[in-house]
Amino acid sequence: MPTLLGFDYGTSKIGIAVGQTISATATPLTTVRNRGQKPDWSRIAALIHDWQPDAAVLGLPYRMDDTEEDWSARVHRFRRQLEGRFGLTVHLVDERLTSIEAERDLIAAERAGALIVAGMRNRRDLGHGDPVDAYAAKLILEIWLNEQH
Repeated sequence: MPTLLGFDYGTSKIGIAVGQTISATATPLTTVRNRGQKPDWSRIAALIHDWQPDAAVLGLPYRMDDTEEDWSARVHRFRRQLEGRFGLTVHLVDERLTSIEAERDLIAAERAGALIVAGMRNRRDLGHGDPVDAYAAKLILEIWLNEQH
């Protein structure tokens, strides 16, 4: 069962999710804080070592007019670094509005008590730190998985 890691890259933190191609589903893992505007490569390396992904999916930020955001160059650099450091194939996905959707989904789940059912008291219990980025990585990964089927 091929495993994939999804990444929601940000200049201060990176959300990470894991998914499988057979089920075409993903699960938020964690949010990794950057160190001095650079990815925390030791944490990312540990996750890659633990999950042994076959590939990665990375969200690419677009504006509503279909042009890349000004800071997209950092995302492309992060992609090249993932490929170079870990030998991963990295697929890019339009991540437009995934963080907004992630926040809405988490708020709705918290209000409905769905997080309590999952063993969490609130949104902060999902992963480490702010769960919105990890959940956005889940959405990014699911977009790619759904495009493949």
